[in-house]
Amino acid sequence: MEDQEMQLKVRRVADKFTESMYVLANEPSVALYRLQEHVRRSLPELVQHKTDMQSWEEQSQGAIYTVEYACSAVKSMTNSSLYFKNIDGLLRQAISLKERINNSQGRRKKAVDTGMPKEGEKLTTGM
Repeated sequence: MEDQEMQLKVRRVADKFTESMYVLANEPSVALYRLQEHVRRSLPELVQHKTDMQSWEEQSQGAIYTVEYACSAVKSMTNSSLYFKNIDGLLRQAISLKERINNSQGRRKKAVDTGMPKEGEKLTTGM
């Protein structure tokens, strides 16, 4: 009876030992399988996120360039106030000259309408 009990106990220990060895031997395989499964599921989403991020980066770089260009344009405009003052003075001169020309043309028309001689003409009488 003792031999049977001893054999049963030895068998249990041997089975437990075998099961433990089996688990230890297969544990890395199971872990690697789970890891592969996870990568297979999540990789397409990660690739999509990377693509989106690259696109956003390109758009951001374009926007940054545009803003920097606009800032430099505004800075150069503040430095050109002297030129705008010169343009303003020239425009005022042109407007005053145009008004003088219009006034002189208006006098000539009145002279022609009233029968006054034009410059360089002699007044003739009907005799």
